[in-house]
Amino acid sequence: MPNSNLPGGGGPHKRIRTVRSAKSASKKRPVSLSRWLHIYLSMVSFVIVLFFAVTGLTLNHAEWFGSKPVIKKQTGKLNVNWINNKDTTRVDKLNIVEFLRKTNKIGGHVSEFRIDGPAVSVAFNGPGNSADVYINRNDGNYQITETSFGLVAVLNDLHKGRDTGKSWSAVIDITAILMSLISLTGIIMLCYMKKKRRTGFILLGAGVLIIYGIFHFLIK
Repeated sequence: MPNSNLPGGGGPHKRIRTVRSAKSASKKRPVSLSRWLHIYLSMVSFVIVLFFAVTGLTLNHAEWFGSKPVIKKQTGKLNVNWINNKDTTRVDKLNIVEFLRKTNKIGGHVSEFRIDGPAVSVAFNGPGNSADVYINRNDGNYQITETSFGLVAVLNDLHKGRDTGKSWSAVIDITAILMSLISLTGIIMLCYMKKKRRTGFILLGAGVLIIYGIFHFLIK
């Protein structure tokens, strides 16, 4: 009889148990990692995922939350030397835009800067609001028409990434990646749940068929 107390002892049964234990540990690693990622990614992205879920509803039913736009008009005068130049390529666009932002508290990005004869038009657009500026090139006098569409319009534009700039576009990309990882880690976890795996995949397949059926029979 081999002595289990001797180095290398323990016999074939111990070696079999060691191999089985190693295999069991290797099987548990993916599900443990998936569970860890699923939980903590869900917590990290909870607020932003909830935001896109709620704004998906407000966007799909904009008529429920409609409000009258608020229009505000302003007037002023800027440095005529920035704008009254026969050579239109020398019109000081940067100073004009920065002056309007600072003086009239205009937000959003510049979507249009057009020089048309004796007038200049500048359009600013941001989430849920817009501002149109018309400037007289002869004397520097300008008029601003600013339109605000309300909080829900701001949220809907953020959901769509409309007039939100590169920073918010990056937030949308990161959110999409997080939601994809949460979904994939959920599927990986399901693969290791023997008692629930079959039912889970049946429901997954049913969900795919329902979405396809809606698209094919009701939309296409």
